Amino acid sequence: MRIAISAEGKNLSSRIDPRFGRAKWLIFYETDSGTFEAINNMQVLNLPQGAGIQAAQHVIDGDVEVVLTGHCGPNAFKALSAGKVQVVIGATGTVLDAINRFEAGELEPARSPDVEGHW
Repeated sequence: MRIAISAEGKNLSSRIDPRFGRAKWLIFYETDSGTFEAINNMQVLNLPQGAGIQAAQHVIDGDVEVVLTGHCGPNAFKALSAGKVQVVIGATGTVLDAINRFEAGELEPARSPDVEGHW
């Protein structure tokens, strides 16, 4: 399974970035192999509008099945859902902490966004 995690840095020890669309980095993690790829999200981070939708498109294009993040706004949530990507909100700690909690079944997919747009 391929997971995307919103992150403040580009490795597994980086802290979770609580904002999905305006995260500095997106970590694409392969659960089968334990390998990962860091995607720089800085261009999206500084957009005046549409950051969540653009970040969602990167995730969809990356064949990701699940996103782990702190919070997700309505536009990003809708785009991810349309792309058949499950959204898990409430992730905290490091990227590796979130992955481990998800794999242990401690984090479940959200049914709706948890913040307003432009959060």
